[in-house]
Amino acid sequence: MTEEFVVSVTEASDAKVLMISVAARMAGMHPQTLRQYDRLGLVQAGRAAGGGRRYSVRDVVLLREVQRLSQDDGVNLAGIKRIIGLEQLVEQLQERMAVMEAELAAAYRRIAELEAVGPYPRRDLVPTNRTTTALVVWRPRRSGDVE
Repeated sequence: MTEEFVVSVTEASDAKVLMISVAARMAGMHPQTLRQYDRLGLVQAGRAAGGGRRYSVRDVVLLREVQRLSQDDGVNLAGIKRIIGLEQLVEQLQERMAVMEAELAAAYRRIAELEAVGPYPRRDLVPTNRTTTALVVWRPRRSGDVE
């Protein structure tokens, strides 16, 4: 009896709760294959208190991708490991770029707000957000003053 599991990447959980037999069945491979992939570093299993391997749904999705690359595309395991590493790097860089784009957009909005207020009345005045009760007395220099 063959059971088919449908797992969506967008709904994949990172919780390492699946025993190796369940993860292997969901990925469509033998548990020994999962152990081998764990040893090679293709997937990182969590560990239960008793030492047994635990996998997440996201790991199962990754295992299916490993199987697809290996069987359908003929990529060796070293190549698969490199592909996975590069895909993870791209994902991290995309996240960083999204953060930087949001920061840039906020900076542009702030510049637009400041430009909408108009130019500062005098170039020697510097705006500050700090409120203070200090009094600064400025006296022009006289020609005989020494620094």
